[in-house]
Amino acid sequence: MEGDGSQATSGGSPNDSQHDPGKMFIGGLSWQTSPDSLRDYFTKFGEIRECMVMRDPTTKRSRGFGFVTYVDAASVDNVLAQPHHELDSKTIDPKVAFPRRAQPKMVTRTKKVFVGGLSANTVVEDVKLYFEQFGKMNRRQRAQTKDNVLTPLILPRK
Repeated sequence: MEGDGSQATSGGSPNDSQHDPGKMFIGGLSWQTSPDSLRDYFTKFGEIRECMVMRDPTTKRSRGFGFVTYVDAASVDNVLAQPHHELDSKTIDPKVAFPRRAQPKMVTRTKKVFVGGLSANTVVEDVKLYFEQFGKMNRRQRAQTKDNVLTPLILPRK
């Protein structure tokens, strides 16, 4: 299960579609963090069923994140109640893990639309005319790209 910290474990892959409320994603790991040191740190919050550091399958180098699965989901609350976590001299970021296909939908609050990849002869009026079919625009801003080409940024009315 822990061994080399690779992705293959007896508990299934971190991409399983079923949500485990005791599973946490641990981001920001040091390249030196091992499954054992990860387990040692997180054991103080509760009994651990599974612990792994994700590694590149080719180079075997840490990918900088891992997973900890607690026997009791209440242990996740214990971890989240602590505002700061540091392991191997690096601040780490533990979060509740969700399967990829079951990610909660993100609520988009911005009304900005970035328009990129336009040809050099595209004019702002053409872009505005196209996007007005979706609603009125209240203002335009220009964003500078890497190539120093100005690309319009159109904001819908509030």
